[in-house]
Parts: sequence; C-alpha cells; structure tokens
Amino acid sequence: MSFLEGALLALTLTLPFAVYRLVKGPTLPDRVVGLDLITSVAVAMAALYALLSGQTAFLDVAIALALFAFLATLGLARYIEYRGHKGD
Repeated sequence: MSFLEGALLALTLTLPFAVYRLVKGPTLPDRVVGLDLITSVAVAMAALYALLSGQTAFLDVAIALALFAFLATLGLARYIEYRGHKGD
C-alpha cells in the first residue's frame, strides 16, 4: 500500500465521524462544521484519486466542489449571523 492509498483510506475512515456530527448536531453551527468537514474530505479524496489514477478530470471535480463548499459555508454563516435580527 502506497502513501497515497493510505491517505485515501484515512480520509475514508474520517467520514463516519463527520456524518455523525452533521446528523447529531446538537446546534446548527455544529452541523455546519460537519457539512464543511465532509466537503473538505471529499475534495481531498478527489485530489488524491486524481494523483493515484492520473486522471486530471478529478481535479476539476475537486475545484468545483471546493468552490461550492465555500459558498455554502458563507451562506450558512450569514444565515446563522442574521437569523436573530428579524427587525433589521
């Protein structure tokens, strides 16, 4: 097993913990962190798979997923920030 395969396996083993944090919460910011962790692990897995397989298309997938995750995190952070300010 090469180093890249071991790193891919380690990232795969972190996913259940991130899903647990996403499902159990207990608060909305905890769920946002869980979702952000899942997308970060998915980006890393796509990049590692691109290195292992030599297919550069997976790097495009990783870049698009990272952009989507960044925008989703910004949107959820804005929602958390302003959800208590209904009168403004």
